[in-house]
Amino acid sequence: MSEEILPTVARSAGVKLLSLDGVDAAQLVLTDVDLSLCQFTGAFHLDQIQIGFGCVFAGPPPGWRWTGLLPARWSARKVLAEERYWRAQAGGTGWLGGPYHVSPELEAGPEDLAGAYQQLRKAFEEAGNEPDAADFYYGEMEMRRHDRSRPRAERRLLWLYWLASGYGLRASRALSWLVAAMGVTLLALMLLGLPNDSPDPQTTGTYSAGTVKTVTKTPDPSLTLSWRKRLTVGRAEKGALVVVNSVVFRSSGQNLTLPGTAIEMASRIGEPVLLGLAALAVRSRVKR
Repeated sequence: MSEEILPTVARSAGVKLLSLDGVDAAQLVLTDVDLSLCQFTGAFHLDQIQIGFGCVFAGPPPGWRWTGLLPARWSARKVLAEERYWRAQAGGTGWLGGPYHVSPELEAGPEDLAGAYQQLRKAFEEAGNEPDAADFYYGEMEMRRHDRSRPRAERRLLWLYWLASGYGLRASRALSWLVAAMGVTLLALMLLGLPNDSPDPQTTGTYSAGTVKTVTKTPDPSLTLSWRKRLTVGRAEKGALVVVNSVVFRSSGQNLTLPGTAIEMASRIGEPVLLGLAALAVRSRVKR
């Protein structure tokens, strides 16, 4: 057979690796291998494995699904075969069942998968492949969140991190929360935070024994408008100024009622955090 057609034959053969259980992966180099069904848990020195171009991993089920009353879909990422089997065993819709599906005690659990994801992430990071390393970081955090042997407080914190920004890897999620938070803040300011008018300072003076004494007082902001009159274009413009300044952690200098001051303080803490998470997610995907 001519050597010229060997690359074509190799590609068409579709090399698949099914298991690394018990293998020392310190000197292992994989290129153009289908790893979608490969078992990584049980291997040694996974952090030293070299996974080159052309290797294919499994992914989450495609398409949309219903979670209660809301539609949702799985984020695209590289997934280990053991995670697919574990999620199928846990009742996940669309996930592929494993060879031990009828014997769940033989399946790798979140505590095992977290370690495998962590070591593979390190291997990709040392190879300079940050975008793919981000997928394995996501998998690691997912397994830590589902690992019931970890403290409940840690799992709840990870759940909040996942909900807010997908562990700092989903910019669209963080930006969606930011836009929603800005909209809620603007509405709250229009209804509760902005006074009727900007308070006008009042100066009074007294004259005694050749001395003039003046006192300037600024009335406290008050809000007595009807609910309908609070929702106007002018008040929306003032509220938008407060919201935009809060995103960049600045004070707008706008006179606000006491509830409005509390709303502004909360937005100056929460909204810059969401903006930072979105920037972190973009950086993790474009970092070289």
